[in-house]
Amino acid sequence: MTNSTPSRMPLFDAIDQRRSVRGFLPTRIPEQTLDDIFTAAGKAPSNCNIQPWKVFLAKGAATSELRAKMCAAAATLTPTPDYSSPRPFPPEYRTRQIDCAVALYQELGITREDKQARAQAAMRNFEFFDAPYVLFIGMDAKFGASVALDVGMYAQTLMLAMTAHGIGCCAQGALRQYPQVVRDFFGIDDSINILMGLAFGYEDTSHPANRTRVGREQVNTYLKVRDC
Repeated sequence: MTNSTPSRMPLFDAIDQRRSVRGFLPTRIPEQTLDDIFTAAGKAPSNCNIQPWKVFLAKGAATSELRAKMCAAAATLTPTPDYSSPRPFPPEYRTRQIDCAVALYQELGITREDKQARAQAAMRNFEFFDAPYVLFIGMDAKFGASVALDVGMYAQTLMLAMTAHGIGCCAQGALRQYPQVVRDFFGIDDSINILMGLAFGYEDTSHPANRTRVGREQVNTYLKVRDC
């Protein structure tokens, strides 16, 4: 490890530049950088400072081993997530979901009719988009939605810290579909539920998926103000 402090981008730049990266280089991240990132993420707020997040990181050969296990599960097993997502989304949110998928598939050259290519694109989630690092975030099964908010704040802080250090990442809800694979791999007690996965590493800027850009709603579409 080195005592030198690496260059980091300002907070608002990190917020602006953070996005889902779906193609990575095999380059290893310096251990000091990883330490800085996880130390910063651990400063996320939580109710009564309970710090409920549990984080499980695979790197190096462990990432390759877990990648193979997750791909095998996705190819043969029925998903059994600890937490399910609403399906279908209500129309307002479904429209945004479709727009995001269209933007990605256009960059990948995948048509709506090409079911095989779409299935292969979905499998890329379980390949961790070739990232050399993947982590899973969980919490005690006794906790509910209010504590999951704390874990979400940890995840956002973690992703911004990665971005500030020039590390790309992709938060993946798909990786919670096979939580027992994750528990078995890391030796996690059944009392811990898995909320999400996160692939990360240095971005492969030549990968077409990383050309994808999606918009955001104007503030006045979701912010209601009363000033009196």
